[in-house]
Amino acid sequence: MINASGYKVWPAELESMMYQHPDVQECCIIAVKDDYRGETVKAVVVKKPGSALTEDALISWSRGQMAAYKVPRIVSFVEALPKSATGKVQWRQLQDAERLS
Repeated sequence: MINASGYKVWPAELESMMYQHPDVQECCIIAVKDDYRGETVKAVVVKKPGSALTEDALISWSRGQMAAYKVPRIVSFVEALPKSATGKVQWRQLQDAERLS
């Protein structure tokens, strides 16, 4: 759970919404420290091949799909998400990498 300005944001809920975007192949939602909000939402996204999706376009689309406090403030595009041997996305690895940067 992400606590953004006192609002509870459930990553699984946002991920299911993000998969509705036609250019999102995979997505993982993580928390990022925010001086004002405490935590904020970051989307780590794998684009579908040939997609020209931008950070601004995805954030704009998200504003039309979800409540304002749930909209990712940061979008990072990656080639692939880290996965376990069973194919499960290792969100903790992404979360730890974000904390160290």
